[in-house]
Amino acid sequence: MSTPVLPKRLGFFSRVLDQADAAERYQLVSEQIIHAEAQGFDSAWVAQHHFNGDEGGLPAPLVFLAGLASRTSRIRLGTGVITLPMENPVRVAEDTAVLDLLLEGRLEVGFGTGGTPQAFLPFGIESADRGPIYGKYLALIRDAWAGHELAGGNHLYPVAPHLIDRVWQATFSVGGGERAGKDGDGLMLSRTQPRPDETPDAELWDLQNPIIDAYFAALPKGRAPRILGSRSLFVADDRKEALRLADIGLRRSAERFAVSGFKVRGETTADLIKAFDVHVGTPEDVIASLRADTALERVTDLVFQVHSIDPPHDYILRSLELISQKVAPALGWSKQIFANKGPQLAASA
Repeated sequence: MSTPVLPKRLGFFSRVLDQADAAERYQLVSEQIIHAEAQGFDSAWVAQHHFNGDEGGLPAPLVFLAGLASRTSRIRLGTGVITLPMENPVRVAEDTAVLDLLLEGRLEVGFGTGGTPQAFLPFGIESADRGPIYGKYLALIRDAWAGHELAGGNHLYPVAPHLIDRVWQATFSVGGGERAGKDGDGLMLSRTQPRPDETPDAELWDLQNPIIDAYFAALPKGRAPRILGSRSLFVADDRKEALRLADIGLRRSAERFAVSGFKVRGETTADLIKAFDVHVGTPEDVIASLRADTALERVTDLVFQVHSIDPPHDYILRSLELISQKVAPALGWSKQIFANKGPQLAASA
């Protein structure tokens, strides 16, 4: 587990869950990403979720990011993630190639195997088949980007071989970490993940450090590591107010879990904060909390989201300011390190 402490990039992540209708959600998250760019964030990421607006509010992340092409100029924009087994891989290759041109080389492409089992059914596939489908589709996308011949003698237009170096793979497992490393891709680690039955009190980093170990062990020699550590983080000027809003949001999330048949352990605000792997409070509070997370020492990309607290929009904007001004610098990020780098930063840093 002895790997170097790597320079950090700073990212903002959204599952598009503001307490509003869809149109307002998209507008608010756009404003949050624009604000993150103004605060010096290096990247912004949006998730894809189909059907369930309480789980995630964005089924079409590439369409959404296209709307930010003319509203941002520097910040890298990424998918965290495209649920690839539910997509047509050739269309994904085409859409990402076009979008990267609109963004002038600022696109990052994160892929994952998918979400809840029932979400696969409208797409004509079973959740149990998602692993093999994912591998087949990802290989086809790489071939299409590279300009290789597709069925019928066709070739992608426009080609985008550079996107091969901007792929990220999300995983909960050691095997997934090994796959991402072997492929030379970026590794995406989640803000939380299920605990094994035998170790229900395991810390998040206890689960993720072995994934990072497998990633480094499989990474081809000379290939620069890219490891994204996503964390739930809500920073406020006042601890009492931060905890009040955290209690509201986390109880709302716990109620949704209960409806789905999953019980969240604990009743107090502190219990819920632990159960959802949330870091909340003043800058000093969250700096101390995040420093205990040994997995974050090893990532290249610190990416913060407010889920599952989901505070009001103005509080999210202030949280972004406090992260940029106080929290991230204490964790190894510097606004100056990557400020003037070009579009190939993610592949070469």
